[in-house]
Amino acid sequence: MTDTVLLEAPDTDPPRQPQWTAYGTRAYRRISLTLFLAGFATFSLIYCVQPLLPEFARDFRVAPGVASLALSLTTGLLALAIFVAGAFSQMVPRRGLMFASMAGAAVLNLVAALTPSFALLLATRALEGLVLGGVPAVAMAYLAEEIDPAHLGRAMGLYVAGTAFGGMMGRVGMGLATDLTSWRGAMGLLGALDLAAAVGFALLLPASRNFAVVRGFDLGFHLRTWRAHLRDPRLLRLFTLAFLLMSVFVALFNYAGFRLAAAPYHLGQTASSMIFLTYALGMVASSSAGRLADRHGRARTLGVGLALLLAGIALTLSASLVWIVAGITLLTIGFFIGHSVASGWVGRVAQGAKGHAASLYLLFYYVGSSVTGTLGGWFWEHGGWHALAALTAVLTLAGFWVLATLATLATLARLSRA
Repeated sequence: MTDTVLLEAPDTDPPRQPQWTAYGTRAYRRISLTLFLAGFATFSLIYCVQPLLPEFARDFRVAPGVASLALSLTTGLLALAIFVAGAFSQMVPRRGLMFASMAGAAVLNLVAALTPSFALLLATRALEGLVLGGVPAVAMAYLAEEIDPAHLGRAMGLYVAGTAFGGMMGRVGMGLATDLTSWRGAMGLLGALDLAAAVGFALLLPASRNFAVVRGFDLGFHLRTWRAHLRDPRLLRLFTLAFLLMSVFVALFNYAGFRLAAAPYHLGQTASSMIFLTYALGMVASSSAGRLADRHGRARTLGVGLALLLAGIALTLSASLVWIVAGITLLTIGFFIGHSVASGWVGRVAQGAKGHAASLYLLFYYVGSSVTGTLGGWFWEHGGWHALAALTAVLTLAGFWVLATLATLATLARLSRA
């Protein structure tokens, strides 16, 4: 489960006689491979700067909180781009939109590697977020429209694996490449790799067979639908949980590199970037969270995720590197459990127009990344890791309160249907 798990096909009726792509066919293999490339390219480009924040702070002589804007601006504008692209995606061909997003973002990453000033780097990264919105806005919709429903889960799982692998390798690979070359060389290398992935995507992905471009755009319909979802008290609480979960996760990972690079650890880029390998455990946790929620209930499972998040924060207060890594591992697992359950809960609660509910969830999710990811820099600069831990602990405790009120509303909803 990753940042794109909620996005689904638009709430429109499929063609009466869809031409499904069957499992095991050459077209199915091409679609699976190309969507894996799309997921990898998108999320490696988004998160590649996270391990580089200490490098930016040193090279451009800016504060850690300012350096974090290199990620926060990308995710903030990505949230807006997904929100808008989801509404407009019915008006343009699927393949062309995704290719343009991938290729444009890869080129912008190459430009970012050459920027002489931090202001230009931020401008380039902001544009990257806007351009990248086209992939998560339509990738899962494409799969849902083209793949035989009986085998959709396999193809969807490979796309999600691509996003997770891209997010992890974008972080870890950048640390390794920076030690071998420089942060500019590492960003340039990733940009070239993802540009090649975009070309491969365009050459291999079959054209849509079950999608027809829709002319016209009804803004009023979208506004009414979004407003209706925001007025649902259960959905509003789930959106708030998305904001809180991502706030805690990104704030801690943004500044962990600064802490590990300083005394008494003095870890280099390669060593400090290894903390992002804990992402793999989070991927396993997210895949298990759905089964746990079915067995023990969504509220209880999400509560376990928040508890692990809080325990992980507490462990990172230790001066021991072993305990710090253990804490980061726990909070990563807790985050993925919480995000997996919350995102799935949205699909159950939303009454129609589930794609619109999904876009709102991701809007709150990425706003949390942008706002708190940067705000955490102020706490780090003025109070060190303890202040940052206190901020994220308070946000986690707020998550417990939101969950408690959500569980009460869910119980009342069940009783009203009885």
